[in-house]
Amino acid sequence: MPAGRASGRPALRVVDDDVPRRLRAERERRGISLRELARRLGVSPSAISQIETGRARPSVATLWAIVTELGMSLDDLFRHAGDDAPAPAGDASPTADAGARVPVVSAAAREAIQLATGVRWERLTADADPDVDFIWVVYEVGGSSGPEDGFVRHAGHEYGLVLSGRLEVTVGFERRVLGPGDSIDFESTTPHRLRNAGDEPVTGVWVVVGRRADPRAGAPPAP
Repeated sequence: MPAGRASGRPALRVVDDDVPRRLRAERERRGISLRELARRLGVSPSAISQIETGRARPSVATLWAIVTELGMSLDDLFRHAGDDAPAPAGDASPTADAGARVPVVSAAAREAIQLATGVRWERLTADADPDVDFIWVVYEVGGSSGPEDGFVRHAGHEYGLVLSGRLEVTVGFERRVLGPGDSIDFESTTPHRLRNAGDEPVTGVWVVVGRRADPRAGAPPAP
């Protein structure tokens, strides 16, 4: 394994094991029962239970639905306990002003979430950013954001750039197939679905701006 980062974190930390715990903790913090969350999302309580206990991975569509309902961002899933702590002196560039640092994330150090439907997300920011989700995405052959009728919608505006493979993006009633170098942007409130439309993995960079515009984001727990 490559050497760890200057912050002392491991060089690669796949946070799958932390995701169920964080989802459950936020649901309980907001005073929402498992059955109530399942009712709001239109899924079975057992499906939510399996996700929260780590026995099942959610699809992209299901994970977006859960974090939106709980007022979370993707960064909340990646967040480490020390994300808000001051950076060690070793993180600062030797040519930077005192107290400043240049947050660089190497390819080997990106934190990742592996989803159920052949999709992998890797965070491209060194620290949590409440306003932007900046993600490296991988869609394996046959991978998609959800089943054919599993469209996603949430607050924000998305920008995507495909680096390899062929990615089919359906936004509302419009369908486009993107190849290497193609980019797209659309309102995330429009139902959308992404899937690998080729015979090789799709890689790309995805940015979601304005996720916190959702009125549920940052809302206090229910009394």
